[in-house]
Amino acid sequence: MSDTDSFIEEVTEEVRRDRLFVMLKRYGWIGGLAVVLIVGGAAFSEYNKAKDLAAAQTLGDEMIAALSSDEGQPRAEALNEISAKTPGGAAVLAMLQAGALADAGQPEEAVARLQTVALDGDLPLIYRHIASFKALGLQQDSLSTAERRLQFDALAQPGAPLALLAAEQIALLDIEEGNAEAAIDRLKAIVEDAGVTADLKERATQVIVALGGALDEAVVSEG
Repeated sequence: MSDTDSFIEEVTEEVRRDRLFVMLKRYGWIGGLAVVLIVGGAAFSEYNKAKDLAAAQTLGDEMIAALSSDEGQPRAEALNEISAKTPGGAAVLAMLQAGALADAGQPEEAVARLQTVALDGDLPLIYRHIASFKALGLQQDSLSTAERRLQFDALAQPGAPLALLAAEQIALLDIEEGNAEAAIDRLKAIVEDAGVTADLKERATQVIVALGGALDEAVVSEG
């Protein structure tokens, strides 16, 4: 390489460095801003998580304090003083308020509170089904057997969160209507379901035996 070529390369390299320096001076703040935004965004996210957790803990503490009374009316009044910041928290609060109202001898008000949860399409299905299930339990005297069966059928669909509990209630309606055979068949299906809890399995088994039914030996041994 000639001295001239070497000189040209050195000059070219210096020009590149100068341009890079100018670019960094002119646009380097963008990279800095990006770093600040990334770090700040992560910090803001953590702050929000901590804030949500603190709000949930506060709500839980307030609920526990409100439930400390043994009387339904004082519990209902204390729960009515609480406000929830999230839809899920509001749903749980409404169900607790309904329970207190029912204990205070106000089933109609309790059902109305539960139905606000049951009919809220923005809530997860589990909240809505629990509210519906509880509301039906409070309407044994105000709804006909056919009406309760229809609504429990909706809750007993395969894959529904409370399907087995709803099926148990339908079996009890079968018994109420004098159809012991249908009740036994329904209860056997509950006992044999892979998702049945120990308590529900025990209850269903006891009713089957009380109705004169029998379980397969394999099912009994599993229990």
